[in-house]
Amino acid sequence: MRAGKLDREITIEGVSTAIDEYGNTIDAWMPRATMRAQLVTASTEEFQRAYGASGETAIVFRTRWLDGVTVADRVTYEGAHHNIVETKEIGRRRGLEIRTKRIGA
Repeated sequence: MRAGKLDREITIEGVSTAIDEYGNTIDAWMPRATMRAQLVTASTEEFQRAYGASGETAIVFRTRWLDGVTVADRVTYEGAHHNIVETKEIGRRRGLEIRTKRIGA
């Protein structure tokens, strides 16, 4: 993986659960790693739903290997949050391909 292609910055976030003084559980997104990534592809698709037309933005990132990234995590890129849909190992833990879908509009 060439460092020159890693021209974007992403943050991998995971859910952290805490218990407040009343015994309620509180989930918060905490950054796990900020890293350089390559934007492989970005596409927007429009779907007809019962409530009207809606769009989904899908982005594929390639980055260096980071152990423990799962679909329970999310990616923050350019201020927008993206759910991780799929992760693929590149080589023998040389890199990671992360497929995401943008949250919200």
